[in-house]
Amino acid sequence: MLSSGIGGLVNPQKLSNTFKTNKNISIGSTTLKTYIDYCSDAFLIEEAKRYDVKGRKYIGTPMKYYFTDLGLRNALINFRQIEKTHLMENAIYCELRRQGFNVDVGVVTVNGKDENGTSYRKQLEVDFVCNKGSRRCYIQSALNLPSQDKIEQEINSLRRIDDGFERIVIVGESLISNRDANGILFMSIYDFMLNDL
Repeated sequence: MLSSGIGGLVNPQKLSNTFKTNKNISIGSTTLKTYIDYCSDAFLIEEAKRYDVKGRKYIGTPMKYYFTDLGLRNALINFRQIEKTHLMENAIYCELRRQGFNVDVGVVTVNGKDENGTSYRKQLEVDFVCNKGSRRCYIQSALNLPSQDKIEQEINSLRRIDDGFERIVIVGESLISNRDANGILFMSIYDFMLNDL
């Protein structure tokens, strides 16, 4: 199930419930967490913790897990579920780790009021919060940006971060690197993979 859900939030208790419901197999959440830890100890997967960007603290479960070798991941699931969006996100994670970054998943909490005046609170995700020494950057992964709505969706969380660190959108198609009016850098996956940040 980890193989088919790369880039998704994983909670051992929910995994346990899924096994019970879909497979009629009873596996405790503690046992599943132990299996996940075994895979991590064997360097098959790595855990990315959730980090509250504005509160500057780590959030407990759920976590995200990324495969260290996408070829093994694909073989494990018989080369089905080849979702380019998730594979690209996993490849970006692996490249960031290769470049020496510690990588977490960011959460930006937004408070506001809707058109009826009702207060709301929602959490926006930043795909990667990358730290190396005193350096930090925030990265969103987007397979493509076919419309202004999609661009807005990808940069919504990045726009709400105002700590002065680099904000980047990595796009899975060829484009010339450029910055928007908010200072957010847009770059192609090709430029990212060929050049260190």
